[in-house]
Amino acid sequence: LSVTRSRLPLEVHHAVFGLLLEIADKHALVKGKRIGVDASTQEANAALRRLVRRDTGEDYQEMLRRLARESGIETPTAEDLIRFDRTRKNKTLSNADWVSPTDPEARIARMKDGTTHLAYKPEHAVDLDTGVIVAARIHPADQGDTQTLAATLEQAEAMLDLVGMAPTPETPAEMIADKGYHSREGLKALEDSAWKSRISEKEQKAFARWHGDDAARRAVYNNRARLKSTVARQAFKLRVEKVERSFAL
Repeated sequence: LSVTRSRLPLEVHHAVFGLLLEIADKHALVKGKRIGVDASTQEANAALRRLVRRDTGEDYQEMLRRLARESGIETPTAEDLIRFDRTRKNKTLSNADWVSPTDPEARIARMKDGTTHLAYKPEHAVDLDTGVIVAARIHPADQGDTQTLAATLEQAEAMLDLVGMAPTPETPAEMIADKGYHSREGLKALEDSAWKSRISEKEQKAFARWHGDDAARRAVYNNRARLKSTVARQAFKLRVEKVERSFAL
């Protein structure tokens, strides 16, 4: 089944996702009032040692041998290369310079356990009242939470529209997320939209300066006011219990 599933086009997966959401709605498992969003990292089926440079096609081992020869090691052995790579300066792997030939869409990223791998970034939108996943997007692993939020919410709106529960500016749904999603531009985009933001705020170490951006000021203060209610505390508790658990599945 896993092999067959991998051969199916993305449109089939979307259709099945929508079908399951409609079945869940028939059993009153989709409320669509409070949606929690969170992201994780997922290791790609590709190895860092197989990376090649985008500009020259040179792989990592070839680059090490070239740098070792330039440093004075004429015929470096495998042990010499390992020792040289461990001690050389300015050792970085940039997605702008390196790519995997077997999985070009994978990105170099730091995983949750602190290791570095080629990875993807799954992001879920979950109904906090029932635990049903209403949207699941896979983003490039080198994109931040503030960059991927809009696409995930767009898919959540489309999926909720299948069951007649799509939020609107007149009847917005609550969107609960952690401080990684907090940004002025993101809050401005959510203000007066189909989503009422409840995004945790980063610790303020100085007075905020708005430089005449009244729209950002209004969005940030409105979001801050919504964080102080008992409803917000309950929503964040549900987010920890249900949204983060969905990545284990």
